[in-house]
Amino acid sequence: MKFNKTVFIGAMAICLAATLWGLDGIVLTPRLYALNIGLVVFIFHALPFLLMNVFMHREYRHLKKFTSSDVLMFFLLSLFGGAIGTLAIVKALFLVNFKALTIVVLLQKLQPVFAITLAGLLLGEKLKRNFLFWSALAITAGYFLTFGLHLPDLQTGGNTALAAGFSLLAAFAFGSSTVFSKKILQRYSFFTATFYRYGFTTLIMLLFVLSTGVLQVIPEINSFQWTIFVIIGLTTGSGAIFLYYFGLTRIRAMLATICELCFPVSAILFDYLINDRVLSPIQWLSAAVLIFAILKLSLEKS
Repeated sequence: MKFNKTVFIGAMAICLAATLWGLDGIVLTPRLYALNIGLVVFIFHALPFLLMNVFMHREYRHLKKFTSSDVLMFFLLSLFGGAIGTLAIVKALFLVNFKALTIVVLLQKLQPVFAITLAGLLLGEKLKRNFLFWSALAITAGYFLTFGLHLPDLQTGGNTALAAGFSLLAAFAFGSSTVFSKKILQRYSFFTATFYRYGFTTLIMLLFVLSTGVLQVIPEINSFQWTIFVIIGLTTGSGAIFLYYFGLTRIRAMLATICELCFPVSAILFDYLINDRVLSPIQWLSAAVLIFAILKLSLEKS
């Protein structure tokens, strides 16, 4: 097979982006657990958006041609993919207090189930006949990944089940944002979509933190926490998104789906190396089944 430099660079970019997402979920975001969740999500978006304004200020020229439909799509994308999705996944990571981080991250990979379902309902896209089978298998694997061979015990005060619920909410929100993104990308470039997604989310979260009164605690954020924020903003946040789409413009979606497996694999590896957490045998099997089912779903969709 002839070596294709463009494909190789694209694949490596997506692998790096996916690995950064694994690093974020296991190593970086949990280090901010002492802060208010709404404030964390606001800063996650405000810092990258401020940086984008330095290099992408020309994107404001699109404002004058926005239709009411454009504004609605950007708002829904930002509400679900930015505010609700990020609030839910950060809440899930904080709830497990450095325990079961891999479970939370892997459950988020159920996102394609919701994305494909909503694409069928809202965009009229035809569902493959095997969709229900692979979706049911992925959801079942997600259950055993969370609880193993035990029944859920909701009376013990443990947070794993609650964290799993928030992780599923994040998967639904991010899956929804995929559908809204498809609508937006029919009219605007990825750069424009990313710029306004971060801008709209920053405004939504600003209203949220103002209404809850947590904005006043910003002076209490210490230097270590600001360092984490900056690292996330430049790498696992907007940096990883740009890397992902840089790669996606150079390779086919089917190959990109395989490259994205670096996300769950890196999450498992980082959780072991940093937190010394190892999944039980039934959880390993469930994780493998979950990843395989999601891969089948994504490849069929691609």
